[in-house]
Order: sequence, then C-alpha cells, then structure tokens
Amino acid sequence: MHDITTENLLSAYSQGIFPMAENRDDPNLFWVEPEIRGILPINNMHIPRRLKRTLKDCRYQVSSDIDFNGVIEGCYSLSKKRQETWINEKIEMLYKSLFRLGYAHSVEVWFNNKLVGGLYGLAIGGAFFGESMFSKEKDASKIALCHLVARLEKGNFKLLDTQFLTDHLAQFGCYEITRGAYKSLLANAIATNAKFYSDLAPEEFKLFVQSTTQTS
Repeated sequence: MHDITTENLLSAYSQGIFPMAENRDDPNLFWVEPEIRGILPINNMHIPRRLKRTLKDCRYQVSSDIDFNGVIEGCYSLSKKRQETWINEKIEMLYKSLFRLGYAHSVEVWFNNKLVGGLYGLAIGGAFFGESMFSKEKDASKIALCHLVARLEKGNFKLLDTQFLTDHLAQFGCYEITRGAYKSLLANAIATNAKFYSDLAPEEFKLFVQSTTQTS
C-alpha cells in the first residue's frame, strides 16, 4: 500500500473502508471493507443491570479528549488478555494527527489519577467509527463505551460503527448489517450536522443511563 495521509484516511472511512496492520511491528497497512458490519444503536443502547448499578455508584472518574495519546497506547499495549494488536506505529501516528485536527476523539477512565481504561475513534459528520478500547480495571472499557454513546446521542450522531460484532459489544445491543445497508446508513450519517461533546455534564450522563434499556 502506498503511504497514506490523514486526507486519504478520511476519504476511506467516508466510503466504509478502514486500515489495519497485521501486528504492532508490521510497517504495512491493508484496507478492510467487511461484508457484514457491526452497529451499535445510539438511541437504543442496552446496559446490563449490574453495569447500571456500577454506573450509579461509580468509583472511576471519566473524561474525554484529555489523554488521547494515553488511550491509544493502552489500546495497543499487550497483556494477558490482549496477545496481539493491529495498531502499528503508522496507525498510531495517523490517529494522533486526526486528533490534533479535531476528527479523532477519546474517552478516558481514571482511578486514583491513573488511566485504567478508555476508547478512541473517528468522527465524520454524524458518523462515529469506534476503533479500539482497553481496560486495566473491572468494567473500565464498558464505562467508557457508555460515556461515548451518551456524547454521541447528545451530539446528534446517527451511526456508531463498531466494525465487527463481538460478545462484548452484543450485550449493549450491537448487531450486524450487510455492506449495502451499512453504506446507506453511512451516507446519511456523514451528511448530518453533529457535534462531539467532550464536556458532557454528569447530570446529563445520569439522565442518559436512566433512559437506556436495561438487560439482565
């Protein structure tokens, strides 16, 4: 693949294509356009009952766009739970550039002033493309996801693309659609005027959690 730029990347995402690497040490990237896509409904998120209790009495602090670099590092760092990563240095550099340009965003979860979880992704119009998440403490990445969706709902986003469906995401109502259906949703979302709210107020998040569907 020829060397890609942030402009190339934005164009690719707008067409439903995203890059990956085989592993952290592989300098090469390849484009991915899944036939089946994972989607999490922004206005109909499901939150498991136990997690709702955790969110009500949360011991973590949550922020957004405060430590993007720390979040992406957490996402590519290997651990017992994460034996490999598709985030190589090129992807890391591109997303840091997109963050500086205002397209990429992060949600951070803190405990005792230490970053213990979070996620990052890319926003174009009213479409948000979730890229990766990590967790060093129980439920940290789940809490980050809930805070992300609350921000997307307030900001009038129409699409949360999770790329693939996993068991972790399925509990929140994530489902699969075909490539054709996805491209239709994508075109509508990108044409939507939306805003990413990094500074969502705690009261607004509480109201969001109360409005979500509860599952067992």
